[in-house]
Amino acid sequence: MKRMGFRWNLRRLMAARDMFQTTDLVPKLAEYGIHLSREQVYRLVTQEPQRLSMDTLAALCGILQCTPADLIEVVEVRTQVVKPAASGETLTRAAAPPARRTQIRRPEGL
Repeated sequence: MKRMGFRWNLRRLMAARDMFQTTDLVPKLAEYGIHLSREQVYRLVTQEPQRLSMDTLAALCGILQCTPADLIEVVEVRTQVVKPAASGETLTRAAAPPARRTQIRRPEGL
């Protein structure tokens, strides 16, 4: 089964344009009408966003003079598939340890 993921290249594109601090992006985004806090911009640069507004994407493309395909690279995510056992063999998986009930006891006198 194929699964698709993506690689977020914002930090690399910023570095190619001599922008090495995330705070460099805050005023440039504001010029495009995108008002994000320093923390939001830091997360945008250092982590792969799960949701991104089209306005922010367009502003980033304008600032970095790139296309959305430069920012977001679609990649195939390799997943490990359990192969069926050969004839006569059985697949064994490690069994989970049995669940145990616990009791929380309060110290005497409380």
